[in-house]
Amino acid sequence: MKHHFFAVLLAFCVANAHAAADAPQSAPPKATAPVAAAPQQPTPPPPTSTARAYLLQDFYSGEVLAESNADVRMEPASLTKLMTAYAVFKALGAGKMQLADKITVSEKAWRTGGSRSFVQVGTQVSVEDLLKGMIVQSGNDATVALAEHVAGSEEGFAALMNQYAKELGMEHSHFTNSTGLPDPELYITARDMGKLARAMIREFPEYYKWYSLKEFAYNGIKQYNRNKLLWRDGNVDGIKTGHTESAGYCLVASAQRDGMRLISVVLGTKSENVRADESQALLNYGFRTYETQRLYAAATPLSTVRVWKGASPSLALGIGEDLYITVPRGQYQNLKAAMEIEKSVIAPARKGATHGVVKISLNDKVLLTRPLIALQDVAQGSWWRRLIDTIKLWFS
Repeated sequence: MKHHFFAVLLAFCVANAHAAADAPQSAPPKATAPVAAAPQQPTPPPPTSTARAYLLQDFYSGEVLAESNADVRMEPASLTKLMTAYAVFKALGAGKMQLADKITVSEKAWRTGGSRSFVQVGTQVSVEDLLKGMIVQSGNDATVALAEHVAGSEEGFAALMNQYAKELGMEHSHFTNSTGLPDPELYITARDMGKLARAMIREFPEYYKWYSLKEFAYNGIKQYNRNKLLWRDGNVDGIKTGHTESAGYCLVASAQRDGMRLISVVLGTKSENVRADESQALLNYGFRTYETQRLYAAATPLSTVRVWKGASPSLALGIGEDLYITVPRGQYQNLKAAMEIEKSVIAPARKGATHGVVKISLNDKVLLTRPLIALQDVAQGSWWRRLIDTIKLWFS
């Protein structure tokens, strides 16, 4: 009787093992479902520029659409204040300070040269007013006051700035002060500024909105934002200008149009008008020439993999974060998705573990590859499930 039972069990497992082996794999999701591919048109070149360096980047996908000297070290001037703001926003996010907190303006902050917010030595000013003074008025006095409050000294704050730069992958940038006043060891690159701008917009939308303010008044003195694009283009909502004699006129700008956001970085032009004109030309070029779409949402099941000896027979796979792609206009319907997935997994399976990849291609050229990860844990199954699957695996 016992031999008969195991003979039946063995036959059952063999049949099921062959059935599992013959089961079709999950079909890869389609980027779109066009009837016929659109003909590929040549992509026009970016506009000519007199800037020493520039970069045009899509915010969502991170795709660089145009660049020149993007990895060459440049003087940042007041673009430095973007990293200063990022570090202050980090302190706010961590609960180390509040917008309503009052900061006593030191003599050093008050005496700092260059552009000013006209805060007075010994007075107490709120964090929010100092931030707006730094963002809108580019006030060096407000900037130093914030740096000293966050880190105790401007030197300590510069170390914090470099720490965050490293975390963001800004490999070719180094900060020695919070304001951007000239220093031989203070430098950035256009590509690094693009990384910083993306992080700023993504992580701190509640504070980023201040970069669209056209004016700010403090101590009875009204000053206007130097970003001329805020008046020229209603799609532009930031970000920061910079200028010194040696750095030239610089601008990091961002704009949204039809669900697409672009970031431009223009370094070392000859005038305020030129930096605005060339930034506008880059943004217009990007919006006219490219489109950005979300292919897949984070944590959405895209496929499954067979799980042996588990509490569940299958494991859903997806991607860890939203997947966006930027392509020349009219070519989105030509995208193709392909998946390479492990044949099976033996429990326990852990959420977040990689079990394959998804590849997106356009006209037979792979544009990007992303890992397919487990979307949940799968614990080991019962002793009976483990026994059955062990026998199945012998014959699979």
